[in-house]
Parts: sequence; C-alpha cells; structure tokens
Amino acid sequence: MSLWLVILLAGLLTFATRFSFIILLDHIKVPDWFQRGLRYVPVAVLSAIILPELATHNAILYLSLRNPQFYAGALAVLVAWRTKNVLLTILAGMIALLVFQAVLGVH
Repeated sequence: MSLWLVILLAGLLTFATRFSFIILLDHIKVPDWFQRGLRYVPVAVLSAIILPELATHNAILYLSLRNPQFYAGALAVLVAWRTKNVLLTILAGMIALLVFQAVLGVH
C-alpha cells in the first residue's frame, strides 16, 4: 500500500509542478529573450538523454566504428530531419539498431 501511495504522491507532485509553470507563464510576462530560449529546452533535454546512450555500451564509453547505437542514431537523425515524423524516426532507429547489431555482431 505504501508503494502505491508513493507513486500517487510522486505523480501528483510532478503534475502540480508542471501545471504551476503553465499557470505562471500564462499570467506573467516574461522577456522575449527568455521565451526564445525556452524553445531550445526540449532539444537540449532530449539530447542529454539520448547522446550518452549512443556513445556508451554496457555503461562504458564506447567510441568505436563497431558501435551499432551510433549508426542507428545517425540514421534516426537523418530520418527525423527529412520526414519530421516522430513515429517513423523511432521505428527507423529501432530497426536500424537491430540490423546494425546483427551486422556488426555486437549486442
């Protein structure tokens, strides 16, 4: 029961935090430079999550030509750039990772 309570409270706290920013930004006038900067936050956060996964293997830095994550990530970036389709990008990246893992013999 306590686990479910923790999960519920964490969810409510996360929701309240995000919702408060939505409400605050609706009522507070922020400078234009700040609003322009906010457009880069999703890209920066996504890069911070994805890039370490592309450059590591089993939690060890793996900068090698035999790194299948790097090739799959590069292909996913190209698909995203050309199509602007999130679902197609994810599918292309996942399929490419499986193919490159099989070709390079790395899992």
